[in-house]
Amino acid sequence: MFMIHSETHGLHSVTIDRFTQEKLYIQLTRIFLEEIHSNRWKINDRIPSEDELCRLYKVSKITVRQAIGNLASDGYLMKIQGKGTFVTSVLPNVGLAMKTRFTEEMFGKEVKAEREILLKGIMEPPSDVRGYLATEDPIYRILGRRQVNREPAYLDESFIPHHMLPGIEDLDVAAMSLYGVLQERGTKKIFRVIQTIEVQFAGPEQAGYLDIEVGVPVLAVHRLLLSSDNTPVGYTRFLGRSDRYMFQTDFERIR
Repeated sequence: MFMIHSETHGLHSVTIDRFTQEKLYIQLTRIFLEEIHSNRWKINDRIPSEDELCRLYKVSKITVRQAIGNLASDGYLMKIQGKGTFVTSVLPNVGLAMKTRFTEEMFGKEVKAEREILLKGIMEPPSDVRGYLATEDPIYRILGRRQVNREPAYLDESFIPHHMLPGIEDLDVAAMSLYGVLQERGTKKIFRVIQTIEVQFAGPEQAGYLDIEVGVPVLAVHRLLLSSDNTPVGYTRFLGRSDRYMFQTDFERIR
């Protein structure tokens, strides 16, 4: 659970040096990092608002946002819309960030891609999914289908333990980003994702929704979502027709 950090005294014990050639946002990044390493900004604390930081250090919002952005990209901070910026780690993320796209860009500029929700609600998941989620609590299932030019391309299926996202039944799951909602409203945040890619054979339900024969090979992408203490937050999978579906991943270097 994130906590509000209300103690602002001492934040400006280190000040901005305006007579050096070092950029202000770099100095501010270092100052904020010291707040984290000194434990004045503790894990799960909400840091002071942008307005407070501007006033304390007598800098512009652009400078504050650049400093916060640096530490967010390194994994120290997380911005949650409508709530503020929180401390998430005392160590940086090093390596590559992976981004995956399942969009109309894969099919060309002239296509129309649409998503529809086929099923949603508390349901008993397959035994393997219950095993992945490691809980006996009720599981909320969302089954969606992405169509390209009104032809089925792939299914996206999510299984969320109900206690991880209370009130999920009231959300507009057709339009939402599940990852974003879990980060903003979930009782635990996503810290790590384990992804597996394999070829499966379509079962009766999958074949019916994808308009293919039972037993036809489909590309399956599995993702297990874990919190910082390795608690399963959710499980998602994508099942795509090989003739209409392409899986693309971008790797971006983290500073």
